[in-house]
Amino acid sequence: MLLGGFALAGLAGLVLAVLAGTAPIGLGETLAALAGRGSQAVELIVWQVRLPRALAAFCVGAALGASGAVLQGLLRNPLADPGVLGVSAMSALGAVIAIYFGLAAMSLMAVPVFAVAFALLATAILYLFGASRMGSVQLILVGVGLSSFAGALIALAMNLAPNPFSLSDMVNWLLGSVANRSFADLAFAAPFWAAGAGLVLMAGPGLRGLSLGEETAFTLGVDLKRTRALAILGAALLTGASVAVAGTIGFVGIVAPHLVRPFVRHDPADLIVPSALAAGVVLVLADTALRLAPFTQELKLGVAAALIGAPAFVWIAARHRSIGR
Repeated sequence: MLLGGFALAGLAGLVLAVLAGTAPIGLGETLAALAGRGSQAVELIVWQVRLPRALAAFCVGAALGASGAVLQGLLRNPLADPGVLGVSAMSALGAVIAIYFGLAAMSLMAVPVFAVAFALLATAILYLFGASRMGSVQLILVGVGLSSFAGALIALAMNLAPNPFSLSDMVNWLLGSVANRSFADLAFAAPFWAAGAGLVLMAGPGLRGLSLGEETAFTLGVDLKRTRALAILGAALLTGASVAVAGTIGFVGIVAPHLVRPFVRHDPADLIVPSALAAGVVLVLADTALRLAPFTQELKLGVAAALIGAPAFVWIAARHRSIGR
């Protein structure tokens, strides 16, 4: 019932996103365009502009929601998100490097390739430091260190930007957006999303045992090293591909699992899929609202997510005072 409701909400959000826009296109015209029977102008708007953007927003949101759910289950901390292990920051660093050295001008795929590569690099660094043997607190501390180091390098690149155009590209990427995304962008990210989703779902049963504590999980036969490996690598692939498509978008991975958790009786394994669907719906609706908002310049999706997500983060933290005790 819960999954069906979120799936219908996601479909409704996608339909709304395709219908909404500055160019007035009715439902009949939109359906005709989707079937390949509309006018050339309407088909261009629907297939080349609105539909890829709506799908990108939903897929990015879903990937971040699933990443947040699996990391919260792994670390047993409702404030964990894809950025807690430094994967988001490292992925953003990869994109910035591609822009800084002019690789983005040479190939449209340079930025997403570097974003995913640096997300995988972050995962490799975590395992080099022994992520499979670390406790939750140690893992978070290493993630904070990775995030800080990546953030410093990003600031350095922006400070030493070779020209104003490169600096503008870096800033726009870091602000996060799904505008002007194409099916080619989605096709590039799809294998990473699919692989990441498979890994985090495989980690689900282990997370259920881990919710009872590491010692209890061990007595239940849970392979803690395998569970950590699946969760971290899966989250890295999902997050890296999301940053490759949309840039940096925060807080969705925290808020969506928190909203869904009461409906799944706080089961971390059952939390992953509903969190993905809920985050996808939230991001599609947020992006649609931004397109329709009466601003002289369209607000970036990452900025809007931060404006909404930051107060939600404070509220969640205030409700979980026992965290860290």
